[in-house]
Amino acid sequence: MAFSESIKFANDIVKEKNMRKKVWKLASWNVNGLRAVVKKGFFESFHQLDADVVCVQETKLQDHQLADDVRHIDGYESFWSYSIVKKGYSGVGAWTKIQPNSVKNGMGIEEYDREGRIVELDFDEFILFNIYFPNGQMDDDRLNFKLNFYKDFFVYADNLRKSGRSLVITGDYNTAHNEIDLKNPKANEKTSGFLRIERDWLDKILSEGYVDTFRYLYPEAIKYSWWTYRFKARDRNAGWRIDYFFVTQDLIDSGRVKEAFIDNDIFGSDHCPIGLVLDFS
Repeated sequence: MAFSESIKFANDIVKEKNMRKKVWKLASWNVNGLRAVVKKGFFESFHQLDADVVCVQETKLQDHQLADDVRHIDGYESFWSYSIVKKGYSGVGAWTKIQPNSVKNGMGIEEYDREGRIVELDFDEFILFNIYFPNGQMDDDRLNFKLNFYKDFFVYADNLRKSGRSLVITGDYNTAHNEIDLKNPKANEKTSGFLRIERDWLDKILSEGYVDTFRYLYPEAIKYSWWTYRFKARDRNAGWRIDYFFVTQDLIDSGRVKEAFIDNDIFGSDHCPIGLVLDFS
């Protein structure tokens, strides 16, 4: 199936079965500055996604900088987490048509939570995490911060999973998993984002019962979600797949995962949106 067709297929599933809100279309997008992308057709892209929940990462703003027309998109309620470390840094947000049972920011560890990297939405069917995972390219300290974030977050997630909850974990993971997931793997073996030690963490996550939904449905597809602004990389499709929807194995085993997509036709950021359709009917 061509990917333009897969996006149409995802929309068709929702239209046919969502009468009782049993089918969920979820979208995630690292906007790399929400105020900047608003000037580049964000609202049109938002409505084009036509999702029940839209998650964004790297908003790079504070609460007082969030415009009312962005915070209050018709038909959606929104929830936000901001960095208190510095301005113009990190931050995540989510718009949802379905009222969550509860909303949390962070995982209860101050050194991570102060960077505004997590919004947790608890719905009846699953818990959705919208996460901007750290980037490890600055130096060894930040690489260790990233690896520790992986470790501590999945301890937190496992406690929820062990209590019987289904989890959906989306966002910018800042790591391409395998060679298929970036254009130039050999040239980037010593670059954070494709270091063996980072990729080992994604191996570990998979081995412990989490599933990369796009790769599960499309094991051989070459599709990217991020391109550097340099060297006309997006024009050449010299990209990386670093944005994911991971789910707990139970959602796979129960047949809930119906479609996953990467929408390369939406611009405005150095990332493009990704999506997931879940069917609870």
